[in-house]
Amino acid sequence: MTKKILLSVSAMALVQLSSAPAFADDESIADLEARIEALETQNQELMDMVQRLLEAQSESVARLETAPAPEPASPSSRAAIGTNAAYSYAILDHAEDVNTKQLLQLQARQDGSLDHPVTIGGAVTAIADYQRSNREDKFGYLMRHPTLANQIGKDVSEAVIHSAQLQTTAKFTDNLTGYIEILYNPEQSFGSGTITDLNRNQTQVRRAYLLWGDLDASPIYASVGKMDAPFGLNDTVSPFTNSTVWHAFAGLAYGAKLGYYKDGLHIRGMAIQGGAQFRAHNAPVQDTSVPSRLNNFAVDANYTSAFADGSVMVGASYQHGSAYCQPYPVFHFNPCEDNNPAYAVYSTISAGDFTLIGEFAETTDVWPGTQVPDPTNPLSQFAADTTQSWALGGRYQLSHDVFTSLEFSRFKAGPDGAPWERQDQWVAGLSKDLTDAVNLFGEYVHVDGFVPLNFLTGGNFPDGSTWSERDAKTDLILIGAQAAF
Repeated sequence: MTKKILLSVSAMALVQLSSAPAFADDESIADLEARIEALETQNQELMDMVQRLLEAQSESVARLETAPAPEPASPSSRAAIGTNAAYSYAILDHAEDVNTKQLLQLQARQDGSLDHPVTIGGAVTAIADYQRSNREDKFGYLMRHPTLANQIGKDVSEAVIHSAQLQTTAKFTDNLTGYIEILYNPEQSFGSGTITDLNRNQTQVRRAYLLWGDLDASPIYASVGKMDAPFGLNDTVSPFTNSTVWHAFAGLAYGAKLGYYKDGLHIRGMAIQGGAQFRAHNAPVQDTSVPSRLNNFAVDANYTSAFADGSVMVGASYQHGSAYCQPYPVFHFNPCEDNNPAYAVYSTISAGDFTLIGEFAETTDVWPGTQVPDPTNPLSQFAADTTQSWALGGRYQLSHDVFTSLEFSRFKAGPDGAPWERQDQWVAGLSKDLTDAVNLFGEYVHVDGFVPLNFLTGGNFPDGSTWSERDAKTDLILIGAQAAF
């Protein structure tokens, strides 16, 4: 820039010189001196102008060098809505962390997984299976409601959407989180009719609550809404099929929950709305199933101890009013005369590539409806019994993304020899993670017994018989995929 200015000044001076007319020899010395003085004056003015331009240029460069750097984008400038496929897979998974989703959400906020004000996502589970039973119209596989409307004969097969879910997780403040989950599950819907009936093809808000908590600030958290009750483990090592413990005791209810989590200790208590709730809870309100009082509760405590290449967790739970309180004939959500408490104990062990789980749950009192009250009915010989379920399973990691598993679980509702005595389930599984949000799986399932909870001791047939059958057997081969976004 400086060189250009100096060249311009020199050129202007030459122009001035070249434009001066030639003077004659007789021109006076005075005229020549006057011309020279004029040129010197013009030259000085040009030099002054150059100096001012150079000074102005220096000031501009200085201002640019000292100008502050642009500020980084603030959190408010990020996209308001985002996705996290791994988070969606975990929060919507029906097999693991079944009733500890709120702790999972608090940990996700803590580790930065939820880095948008609103995180949306979803999951789809598709399956294809073949089932065979040794009894007409009786299939004991519990991942599909055993209804005559959908399974007839001794051989059935299907290729269907087992479930589809959508979730929205919102960060309202540093310690207030909102969650909504929408579920479509025609395979396990309580709606009537076939799988194509409109009643079985409804969507529902499966879970919805406000969660208060910040694990960096306090080990205490709380939530209010529709959520899983803190009772038992209810997890499975199988890639898809839940254990009989989940089917018998996993609870979903309206209520208010208070939790504590620190240094491996996790304690939870939940005040549960009375009456018959969505699953596994029933506390009568003035001899009705109307949920007009907050008169049920559940508490749970577990502790995890870590070691070199794994951990051990042990826990125990209690609930004031389980689902097993109805008199004969038994039907879902009917009112009870009194509540029937239940307890559970459970443990998990992770050691290297192995994972083991064990769980036992039982009511403290007998289930009144498990005894037929009519003395003329041959089934009345079987006394009322407590309701219990237990599971034991193991999983081995063959490689970083391939797993194999074996699990046994039992549901027991009657004394030895009763048609409704028990339903046993064996599950052998193999799965492969394509990503942290896509899993392919296959299972072989064997079920001994057929004990549907509705009318398990009879009451739905004119002759007083029951459709429960101790010697019914079901075998199933299943493949499927679970994917989330």
